[in-house]
Amino acid sequence: MPDDILYMRRALRLAAKGLGKVAPNPLVGCVIVKHGKIIADGWHKEYGREHAEVVALKQAGAKAKGAVMYVTLEPCAHWGHTPPCVEAVLAAGLKKVVIAMVDPNRLTRGKSVKKLRAAGVEVIMGVGELEARELNAGFIKYISRRMPYVTAKTAQTLDGRIAARSGDSKWITSSAAREISREKRNNFAAILVGVGTVLADDPGLDAPAKPIIKIVVDSGLRTPEKARLFHGTVAGQVILAVTDKAPKAKICRLERRGVVVICCPKKEGKVDLVFLFKALASRYISSILIEGGAAVIGSALKAGLVDELNIYLAPRILGDDQARASVSGLEALNVAQARNFCFTKVERIGSDLFLILKHL
Repeated sequence: MPDDILYMRRALRLAAKGLGKVAPNPLVGCVIVKHGKIIADGWHKEYGREHAEVVALKQAGAKAKGAVMYVTLEPCAHWGHTPPCVEAVLAAGLKKVVIAMVDPNRLTRGKSVKKLRAAGVEVIMGVGELEARELNAGFIKYISRRMPYVTAKTAQTLDGRIAARSGDSKWITSSAAREISREKRNNFAAILVGVGTVLADDPGLDAPAKPIIKIVVDSGLRTPEKARLFHGTVAGQVILAVTDKAPKAKICRLERRGVVVICCPKKEGKVDLVFLFKALASRYISSILIEGGAAVIGSALKAGLVDELNIYLAPRILGDDQARASVSGLEALNVAQARNFCFTKVERIGSDLFLILKHL
């Protein structure tokens, strides 16, 4: 029904407010309606805090009896940091629950729907499901495959270059694009770069609104011990992915400072990114933003690890074969071997374009 779609869209907008704050939990929004009026709403605001349904039910109080709940994800049926939400939903005396999508977590999947229906609550499924699945694409991949959702970001010229042959890259994109790019770091659990980026730019890799996990892919552990990315961090916030080429004495020094060092097997002489990403998922890192360089992005693409591309495209052309490319190492011999993506968003930011592409 049209009203169902309207209320669910509101719930989805609320759910999105938790982006970057609730991982590895899903983004969930909830709206409670009675006699055609919204009487309460809520969203999951932070990992470990009350879920959206509980927030909304507390706000509604006794008015929830006989009302309709719109929720973007099936209420959880298991204990975590908080009690099962389905019990609170049942206790509230709601007459109907409209759910966008089933919970992909095997601990809940379909169980809450069955429990609600068994108690006589009308349940409608699938309203706004496509939007809900898009919103929680990272959670779905993480919970179903135990792998992080991976976004690779580049800021490049029209001819795909991120720096001139001299290494100069200041600034390819506009200040507006750089500011939005930095803000988007807040949406991820971790940011990842290769050691080449660390050596060339000495980036801080900070997010503006929260502490973010910083990961460096560094086979031989060349990251300087005074690199800027270590400044102001706490134990466990910096992760270095190395191989057996890394000097053990340096590993020990860094570990004493609270740096996490993951020794990975080699793939074509480099860190095996599949192994690394599985190890990161085991540490509850559910989303990763790769910010370079070209070789790391190429390796991640080659291994089939990239789910999404974020490209900031500047209206410039360098036209130099020796300028730095945004991606390298794929070695496609023909067009059929290219990695294929689908445009899902094109937005103008200042003088630049912002492109979002999803893996086909």
